[in-house]
Amino acid sequence: MISLTDSQKIGMGLTGFGVFFLFFGMILFFDKALLAIGNILFVAGLAFVIGLERTFRFFFQKHKMKATSFFLGGIFVVLIGWPIIGVLLEIYGFFLLFRGFFPVVVGFIRRIPVLGSILNLPFISTDIRHDCHSNTLRLSQTLRRPDQGEEALLSS
Repeated sequence: MISLTDSQKIGMGLTGFGVFFLFFGMILFFDKALLAIGNILFVAGLAFVIGLERTFRFFFQKHKMKATSFFLGGIFVVLIGWPIIGVLLEIYGFFLLFRGFFPVVVGFIRRIPVLGSILNLPFISTDIRHDCHSNTLRLSQTLRRPDQGEEALLSS
């Protein structure tokens, strides 16, 4: 079993509540107050789970600046009162930020009995295999840039 510190437990709770408020805000026709609370709780929870320094390093890497701009810009747009545009910006930034984790998530989902059989259907499995393979190649190419040396490997 994974042992968590008290601050990580708080972070998991904040992140969970943030996802809940984001989901609930979208169900209630993009309620800007719920979306704003969800955004704040999600980012605060992420900072508690992985730490403040690692959160800043994750968001402000050179090759992730476009994704970070869209994600944080979407949060800002939601906070100023345009929830639909803000959520669209956030979703795009989220997929750009976390695309390196999608192959791991797909591998985990394939081990779940019902969902794994759905992902192994012929027309779905070829698309997923292609997407995961291209994301893995893109991630490995990013990590192995010769001009950055060991710092690129340590910062990821």
